[in-house]
Amino acid sequence: MKNTKIISGFPAIGKSYLTQNTELTVLDSDSSNFSWIREGERHPDFPNNYIQHIKDNIGKADYILVSSHDIVRKALEENNIAYTLVYPSKELKSMYLERYRNRGNDEKFISFINSNWDKFIEDIEKETFPVLLKLESGEFLEDVVMS
Repeated sequence: MKNTKIISGFPAIGKSYLTQNTELTVLDSDSSNFSWIREGERHPDFPNNYIQHIKDNIGKADYILVSSHDIVRKALEENNIAYTLVYPSKELKSMYLERYRNRGNDEKFISFINSNWDKFIEDIEKETFPVLLKLESGEFLEDVVMS
């Protein structure tokens, strides 16, 4: 049985890159696969179904990468699932907006992040349950996981 670490990662910190470029067993659990039944229709069991998926995979992977949505973070805490929350420094907003464009996110997503950036980062930094890891310029998830 593996000593699984749960990482809640902000968008564009390098979750997909890490999954594809490591010898470790990494499960990239995209919450959208659990939060929607179909476009426009939320899954009634979310986030419980997502938390169950995480619980079912503890011990099977070295890392489980999960959403950084506040509802997921709250559910992790309510289920007493220890995790590390990895997020960018507030000053990196323009760099991250460019990352979203470069990876093909639509303008609706980019505008949403742009409008809520400060609140998202401030809310994360108020968290007391997870271990917080802030990425600075030029850092990615791989840098903090492999160090």
